[in-house]
Amino acid sequence: MRTDTLFYKLFQTFPQLLFEIMGEAPERATAYQFSSREIKELARRFDGLFLPREKETALLIYFVEVQFQFKSDFYWRFFTEIFVYLGQYKPNNDWCAVAVFASRNLDPGVPNQYRGLVMSKQVKFVYLDELEMPAEPSLGLGIVELIVGNRETAIAQTNQLLQQAKQELDDAALQLKVVELIETVILYKFTELTREELEAMFGLEDLKQTRFYQQAKAEGKLESVPGLLAIGLSVEQIAAALGLDVEIVRQAAQGQSNS
Repeated sequence: MRTDTLFYKLFQTFPQLLFEIMGEAPERATAYQFSSREIKELARRFDGLFLPREKETALLIYFVEVQFQFKSDFYWRFFTEIFVYLGQYKPNNDWCAVAVFASRNLDPGVPNQYRGLVMSKQVKFVYLDELEMPAEPSLGLGIVELIVGNRETAIAQTNQLLQQAKQELDDAALQLKVVELIETVILYKFTELTREELEAMFGLEDLKQTRFYQQAKAEGKLESVPGLLAIGLSVEQIAAALGLDVEIVRQAAQGQSNS
């Protein structure tokens, strides 16, 4: 499973998830912004980079890395990336490394050369299969549970998450994003099945035919209209490229010209 991309999207969608898996108050996420700064020397980005909002100088920067395979050099790479970032950006805030493993047996152990970071509690360890889930987990925690859970419970979990997303999320674009995240997880879990078979198994095919889903998908596509107009494409060309009704694209274009 491409956990780097998946968890990056999870943290981006649910910033409070980091604090939930660390056993801390999810409300703390409001003081942070999720960032995607590149480590130039290494051409890498962290699975999660949580930067305190402006003027929050007393809060920690959280560097997060998620691992679903055993890698003996995990901490060597992780700490190298952190120190390169610190040297590159020179932030004022102190920091904390959060190492997230699917299970404890994937943790290779912090090398003795970095024992000072462990002794100072500058490193936190999270084992997803050992998380104590609340009776009614949040959407973010529910998706994590789906990721680390077994296939036998996946159908029931998926249906529950889809229903939860429908009930809790008023924002159509966010609901669409969550549905696509859930779909990505089950695609990884059932690699022997086609996307069409999975959509039928989990009811996603019916969901995608609903007016809500089509509206949300259109809203997401419409975000690219200004850029396509700027490079000289006509409304008709944009509609054909995005698979949208010409009138919908025309309305979006008019809204752009009036703003």
